[in-house]
Amino acid sequence: MLFLKRFFAIAFAFFVVNKIKRSFSKAPELQKKTLKNLIKKSKNTSFGAEHKFHLIKNHKDFVRRVPVRDYEQIKKYITRIKKGELDVLWPGKPKYLAKTSGTTSGIKQIPITNVSMPNHILSARNALLFYIYETRKTKFLNGKTIFIQGTPTLRGINGILEGRLSGIVAHHVPKYLRKNNLPTLKTNSIEDWELKVDQICLETINENMTVIGGIPSWVQMYFENILKKTKKKNLSELFKEFNLYIYGGVNFQPYKNIFKKLIGKQIDTIEYYPASEGFFAYQNSRLDKSLLLQYDSGIYYEFIKADEFNNENAKRYNLDNVKIEINYVLIISNNAGLWAYNTGDTVKFTSLNPPKILVTGRYKHFISAFGEHVISEEVEGAIAELSESKKINIREFTVAPMTNPKKGLPHHEWWIEFESKNINLSSMALILDESMQQKNIYYKDLIMGGILKNLEIIVVKKGGFNNYMKSIGKLGGQNKVPKLSNNREFVNGLNSFITR
Repeated sequence: MLFLKRFFAIAFAFFVVNKIKRSFSKAPELQKKTLKNLIKKSKNTSFGAEHKFHLIKNHKDFVRRVPVRDYEQIKKYITRIKKGELDVLWPGKPKYLAKTSGTTSGIKQIPITNVSMPNHILSARNALLFYIYETRKTKFLNGKTIFIQGTPTLRGINGILEGRLSGIVAHHVPKYLRKNNLPTLKTNSIEDWELKVDQICLETINENMTVIGGIPSWVQMYFENILKKTKKKNLSELFKEFNLYIYGGVNFQPYKNIFKKLIGKQIDTIEYYPASEGFFAYQNSRLDKSLLLQYDSGIYYEFIKADEFNNENAKRYNLDNVKIEINYVLIISNNAGLWAYNTGDTVKFTSLNPPKILVTGRYKHFISAFGEHVISEEVEGAIAELSESKKINIREFTVAPMTNPKKGLPHHEWWIEFESKNINLSSMALILDESMQQKNIYYKDLIMGGILKNLEIIVVKKGGFNNYMKSIGKLGGQNKVPKLSNNREFVNGLNSFITR
């Protein structure tokens, strides 16, 4: 039986992966067809009529007719949908509204339709099929799988179901996989995050867990909790066949060392790039950390250079004319009724055939108090290099500018929660600063020019980040600690959780 399961899994992986590979060179053409289909199906909606979709024949027409919008600018359409109005952004009404805390617009409600839902499910599945295709590993299919995620509880709004994306997706897990999925619906529906993690530990403690997924900081919390309960040295002693970790939404590199310590060995990982607006990309090879863009999944992509984004009439690129190694703001239109929607994410291409990207951060998450424009990719890279080179474990961190110090020059503050003890802070700060100067020439110029002084480290107490997130109602689920901010709002709240 196990042999047949392995045989069919590998055969199916070969079929799907080779079909996708044959489309790599056709990605720009498939994107043109996607835009054409989206316009055709929505021309009779309120939005389509307002923007004269019947006159749109190509990307140039689309740019002329449909301006880039953020959530606040589509909110009025969402309000109409919630009141029960049909054919507003997409024919009919959405099946779901995905509720997200939003890093730039507060609470958001993003539409998901019957035709957009498969993108979320099939992309996650295909990432696993690429993994099987490349590694021939199928043993993980025989064990239990868990994704540490938000509650699947949904509420109705005029015939539309509202809930967290991860909870919505939980209702669409294929039947043949459900028997291997944990936790139970009852446990997954617990709202209190600490109680939920505690119950997840109890449900999984005696199971053969082979695949575990979720945002690194919350999975780390689960790992530490279950090790405390079992008094095991590491996860490998408890889950002997656990060999695959799946994550998304956060750069895993800063957490790599502490995960290795908690698990007790190096295991395989797969990165997803999911969002309420769509499942945009996934890692299709362990040999390449960049992500395969989902160019044939009902989503049309546009890209605006990050350093030109605020310019009036900034050029909107598509797969026909993007270039590698340029930082772009990601704009999407999809079959849930989002049109030229600013995701707020920044990406850069590493390959055009196939189109592969790296997520470099959030457009509004940067530090440029003095014109340095430091981005998430740079601070995450620096902290990962520090952790790796000095073999120290870092639990969490965030970076903010100190523009008005009591004495001395302005500088960047790195608020870090260390797992390791006896840290030489001055040495660590010097290493981080040198790394940042190598990654960001503007930061280096400000240091060399005596405008900024070298960065300082603020030590956060163990558990401090989680305690602060709990205090503001953002512990667990899809909530994430911002890796950097251009103001001190987050760190001012975190100030109560530092060592004095």
